[in-house]
Amino acid sequence: MKVLLIYVRDEDFYQLLPPELGGSSAGDARVKVMAFPPIGIETLAPVMREHGHDVRMFDTCHPRMKEPDIAEAIRDERPGVIALSFLSTTSYPAAKSMARCVKRAAPDTPLILGGVFATMNARQILADCPEADFVGRGEGEELLPDFLANLDDPGAVAGLVWRSGDEIVENPPRPIIRDLDQFPYPDRKSLPIDYIESMPLDVPAALSLDRFCTMQTSRGCPFPCVYCDIPALSDGKWRCRSPEHVLGEMQQLSDEGYRSIYLTDDHFLLKRKRIREISQGIIDRGLKFQWGCEGRVDSVAKDQFPLMAQANCNFLAFGVESGSQKVLDRLKKMQTLEQIEVAVEQAKRSGIGRAHGFFLVGSPDESEEEILESFRFAARLKLDTFGFNRLCVYRGTPLWHEYVQRGIIDDARDWSKWFKCSDIDPTILPSEVVNRARQKGYLRLFAHRAFLRPIQTFNLLRTFSRHMKKRDIVALLWSPFRKRELTRTPDLPASFVEQGMTAPVREIKAA
Repeated sequence: MKVLLIYVRDEDFYQLLPPELGGSSAGDARVKVMAFPPIGIETLAPVMREHGHDVRMFDTCHPRMKEPDIAEAIRDERPGVIALSFLSTTSYPAAKSMARCVKRAAPDTPLILGGVFATMNARQILADCPEADFVGRGEGEELLPDFLANLDDPGAVAGLVWRSGDEIVENPPRPIIRDLDQFPYPDRKSLPIDYIESMPLDVPAALSLDRFCTMQTSRGCPFPCVYCDIPALSDGKWRCRSPEHVLGEMQQLSDEGYRSIYLTDDHFLLKRKRIREISQGIIDRGLKFQWGCEGRVDSVAKDQFPLMAQANCNFLAFGVESGSQKVLDRLKKMQTLEQIEVAVEQAKRSGIGRAHGFFLVGSPDESEEEILESFRFAARLKLDTFGFNRLCVYRGTPLWHEYVQRGIIDDARDWSKWFKCSDIDPTILPSEVVNRARQKGYLRLFAHRAFLRPIQTFNLLRTFSRHMKKRDIVALLWSPFRKRELTRTPDLPASFVEQGMTAPVREIKAA
């Protein structure tokens, strides 16, 4: 059967590489895009082919893979099934628009939606989006082949939510996949796109022009952070591929010329023996790429940092979140400030090239002084890069459930929205105060780095200057102090609108 796999993106979160940096000209068939590859559909494509299906992939970051192009491909190729994959609530409007486009081009072709947001909101999506025929909840490697084999009997497909006349039917859930070694390696060749390693910002910030891709070596996270929906998606379980299977894929990527790999695992640093075997395997095989990953500061595997560095791990990102223990406890991070300091110190002492810290501001019960303390804490840490984002709430997270119980969010009406918490939670400082404190904190942090760590600052700017113009570096440094205009801004809860309460548009749009 001919199957089209379409990855739908939010246009705010990718950028074509500018022509002056070697980006493609308008109309080129192959393009360079600063974004993570769509590893979900790249993983599904070879699985579908193993089941005898003919698969074509689309990624809407490509200028020639927009709605009119996909509609034309549908009319030309007449697929038996079309599958849309999208990540989150911010890309749901684009997914709905794509669904309408698909149905106009092929009204009788079954359309199935999947992805994180679709899994969390399957019934709501089918009620809201009449063009969607089915939603697949959870992992697709087993669900999608099962669905194609049972198009005439959708009730037999575990994990499927579907429309039967006017009724929405939810089949029993499909168990999470335990054996992740059983599937072939992702298809990274079929899409005419070169994905460029970059910082996820609205300023062109390419980190390298080396051949770049992502890998996933494990799935899930067992920790209960209030802003994260990953435990809900994975039943709180962490599962991993074997070192042998991971190294086989890495060998393939090295042989194909990939020189930069980012592991998208939610928590790579969870199993010491596995990390040691993967790192030693990279060394023993002489694999030629550099790689990066994310992990928690309380990981028992910190003693593996020297071996990871020897195996060319040049980037390690930590979810620091706050410099206040009170705020960390409120966010249920289950980590201490001391653990953060030890992890960052150990990473840098071990030779990890760049340590990054993710921070949140505008958390419940957080004072302005505690926001500034997070910046002071970041200044003390040996981090190379950092980001301070305002806390947002998404459906499926513990914080969303809390807001529903407190009457701040109406789950039945607000399910497709996302909110900046400081816009809706009275226990959080007003958005204008949060933004002002963040700007003040960034200014002090930049000054601290420039005067007290000039060599580290110079080396970082030199890294950026390799692939950025001076004006873009200036724009990057200035970005924390300006308002970012998003294509889609967060809404206020329906309860706020009904009560005539509004927040200033300039604050909702602020980064």
